[in-house]
Amino acid sequence: MKQTTIKKSVSLEGVGLHTGQMVTLTFLPAEDNHGIKFQRVDLPGMPVVDADVDNVVDTSRGTTIEQNGARVATVEHVMASLAALEIDNCMVQINGGETPIMDGSSQFFMKALKDAGIQELESQREYFVVPQNIYYTEADRSVEMIAMPLDDYRLTVMVDYNSPVLGSQHASLTNLKEFETDIASCRTFCFLHELEFLYNNGLIQGGDLNNAIVIVDRVIEDSELDNLAKMFNKPKVEVKKEGILNNVDLRFHNEPARHKLLDLIGDLALIGVPIKAQIMAARPGHAANVAFGKKIKALIKKSRSSVRVPKYDPNKVPLYRAEQIEKMLPHRFPFLLVDKVLEVGQNHIIAIKNVTFNEPFFQGHFPGNPIMPGVLIIEAMAQAGGVLILSKVEDPENYNTYFMKIDNAKFKDKVVPGDTLIFRLDLIGPIRRGITVMKGSAFVGEKLVCEAELMAQVVKS
Repeated sequence: MKQTTIKKSVSLEGVGLHTGQMVTLTFLPAEDNHGIKFQRVDLPGMPVVDADVDNVVDTSRGTTIEQNGARVATVEHVMASLAALEIDNCMVQINGGETPIMDGSSQFFMKALKDAGIQELESQREYFVVPQNIYYTEADRSVEMIAMPLDDYRLTVMVDYNSPVLGSQHASLTNLKEFETDIASCRTFCFLHELEFLYNNGLIQGGDLNNAIVIVDRVIEDSELDNLAKMFNKPKVEVKKEGILNNVDLRFHNEPARHKLLDLIGDLALIGVPIKAQIMAARPGHAANVAFGKKIKALIKKSRSSVRVPKYDPNKVPLYRAEQIEKMLPHRFPFLLVDKVLEVGQNHIIAIKNVTFNEPFFQGHFPGNPIMPGVLIIEAMAQAGGVLILSKVEDPENYNTYFMKIDNAKFKDKVVPGDTLIFRLDLIGPIRRGITVMKGSAFVGEKLVCEAELMAQVVKS
């Protein structure tokens, strides 16, 4: 999959939920690897704030990010829309400190972005595939969250507020393409007692009965309804039998749970890398979402730092040239795919494959668009691993290595004529009964183009 941005700029106007200020938000196209960034155009120097979970500074009434002396509040609905449309790169300019609440959902942001159009870019999109279960819990609030391995992105949210009006609800999303019809229009909600506290403390100056669902879970007197009408400058405020203020019709029977799922998608988008996982969350909120996202991002950082980019100095005399490699491996032209070995350690090897236009496979893969087949990159990686193993025996010419399994193979970029492939293979564990497992990485320059886990068996001829 290629990275994307939008084709043209598009703007929306609306009021901030908590500030009550009218703001203009503009989505702008951005180049490859730009990511999602917010820019405060109302501040001196127009500082930029990266949409990054590490920049979150407040989760009390939404998700607020801060960087370079600038803050942007309530970013979750915008981020959810960008994530749902799989837009990787965008500059979001705003002339205030809070995104517009619109109707309390993401549907207006979705429509604006779709009107702008999606533009495919040249660079490959990089996903993080969750390798094992990742847990997050908060015992005091009964929050439980888990990300499980899955070659897709699916989410399930369960909420239970011990409320006779809401009851227990759950919502699921099995495909991001369903977001627009099933999740985007779901509005934010709060309980009446929360609303009164926020209003009395001047915290929802942009609040309106048109941009939030207010849950009334207690008996309310007529005099209190009159006060609420004055609060929101309405001629009359009513309560439906379901306990929803002002006869608001729910868009889905489980709209609150669906909105919690919307918030979860938006908050997890701050990880900065699209993930592949099955996410299940019980009683999530912004604070838990952000803490969970930080945990996932820490694992991403750890996995990336474990891939050490080998340095290739062409002036350095190699440890083995093709002549020595032929004495270890049974492969010959045109299937000997390792040209030089630079380094052999106790548990690792660094080797080179020079990719030239004279390779026979370029005749058919593909005419006019020569690309080295991914299976041959894996084969070359395995041959380098074979040299590592056979370099440890006295008579390597009397042994053969055979593939047993390939796991977690990922191809991250094209390899073309003129590239120099640099392989690094590391033993994952000790060799037992002739069976070895290695983690292999292939680089062009400092760019990781392929990685895989390889299992092979060494057998005496």
